[in-house]
Amino acid sequence: MSEKKNVSFEIYSDSEKMLKQIVDKYDLPDHSKAIRCLLDYIEEKESDWDDMFATIRCNRCD
Repeated sequence: MSEKKNVSFEIYSDSEKMLKQIVDKYDLPDHSKAIRCLLDYIEEKESDWDDMFATIRCNRCD
């Protein structure tokens, strides 16, 4: 198992609500675990990275 690192980053309030829903629905210990699960999933899907990261999305545009 890899060493865990303490990192800090900003997210939007609706993303925080989504993380809380994930934590509650799947009985995860905390937001950190939810994010680690998401990162593990993304790592497994490297062939989809262009779709995930090169596609411009505007979920919060007015």
